[in-house]
Amino acid sequence: MKQFYCRERELKKLNKQYNGDQFECIVIYGRRRVGKTALINEFCKDKPTIFFSALNTTGKENLEALSRAIMSYEKPEADSFPIFQNYDDALKEITALGNQRIIFVIDEYPYLAKAKPAISAMLQHLIDHKWCDSKIYLILCGSSMSFMENQVLGQESPLYGRRTGQFKIEPLNYRETAVFHPELPAADNALIYGITGGVPHYINKLDVKTNIDTALMENLFDRSSYLYEEPGNLLKQELREPTIYNAIIKAIADGSSRLNDITTKVGEDTSVISKYLKTLMDLGIVTKEIPITEKPGKKTIYLLEDNFFRFWYRFVPINSNAIDSGRMEKIYPKAVKQNFSDYMGLTFEKMCKDYLLYYAESLPIELRQIGKWWGTDSRRKKQIQIDIVGTPVNGQEYLIGSCKYRNEKIGLDELTLLQEYASVFGKGSKYHYFIFSKGGFTDNLLQAQEQGKVTLITLEDMYRK
Repeated sequence: MKQFYCRERELKKLNKQYNGDQFECIVIYGRRRVGKTALINEFCKDKPTIFFSALNTTGKENLEALSRAIMSYEKPEADSFPIFQNYDDALKEITALGNQRIIFVIDEYPYLAKAKPAISAMLQHLIDHKWCDSKIYLILCGSSMSFMENQVLGQESPLYGRRTGQFKIEPLNYRETAVFHPELPAADNALIYGITGGVPHYINKLDVKTNIDTALMENLFDRSSYLYEEPGNLLKQELREPTIYNAIIKAIADGSSRLNDITTKVGEDTSVISKYLKTLMDLGIVTKEIPITEKPGKKTIYLLEDNFFRFWYRFVPINSNAIDSGRMEKIYPKAVKQNFSDYMGLTFEKMCKDYLLYYAESLPIELRQIGKWWGTDSRRKKQIQIDIVGTPVNGQEYLIGSCKYRNEKIGLDELTLLQEYASVFGKGSKYHYFIFSKGGFTDNLLQAQEQGKVTLITLEDMYRK
């Protein structure tokens, strides 16, 4: 049995509302595999619970599953259970239990709503007229982000305004991911985060024991492994036309980041690609970025938000022949491992931003936002990019940062370059410089830190508590 990690904040809030002993309607949602059901199971442990996991099937079969969930709570020792005649009767049974503190979970609620379209209106009526004065603790959970945000939390939903709490469950950050393998060095835990994106299910399936290379060969670069099939299975499960979505993801993974480039690579109309990109963003696979401090426009780019998809599409398709023929272990060092530093660049940027947002003991400014910035240096006629720009809550002081996931030490020239880029950015009256490095820093740059010119942070510093 896998141990439950993290989510302390969510558990604390769920338990606080549970101890209130009044009706609650909690909405929990987030992308697949992120650990929603594990969180609910941990919360419900040792509490009276009716747990109904809806099925992607007919209303009749879901009614049967709901009936079994209710009756197995009421008669746990029984070998067989009667099936309620209709949903009204099943929900009346829940209502009858409302004088005691009981949790009623509907997991994968979008499946139930698809099979029984009237269910949201039925629940709304019960909440308004019966359950509002009861002790029922209702949890509606779903993986379809757009459905949960629009059809459960949105203004057009019959359930709008009924929820008493909501939790959007995100993947774990880099430091939370390290809780799974506290015995491993920082570089290994960073790579595990870069491969799995902090999705607990993927961390467990990667199953690193002592060596990441061995884990990848056994649990990803193998046609019979779960992770090898995962992206395709997830797209088939979530989407009607997985072929086009697959082509879009591959185009982005191969370096096409602008809408026109993606459209050209995939060979579909811009309007079609835009629609599909929105769906991929709803699923948490793709994200849209613009330079911080600027409005959406021609500089908008699309990136793979999901690290696992980014890793898979970077290394699996190009090596599929080697995987199929059993030669992957032979070519792995050059085909995969030597590319880790390059691959980890974007992941390391995200880690550095999270460090500044959540773990840095003190910062020279109060941050309003943190992101990246890119633009044109008109004097030198070249494109530049600043990995990290932190904007202030008040004033004109900005945080400017560089992230280097390389084994060699970073020298004073990086600070000089950062200062040059800040002058091109040109929106602040004062800049505070931060440089993050996997491989450490030269003596000259360390001396610049002593003089107060820059703050230097190593990968080990980022994990140090």
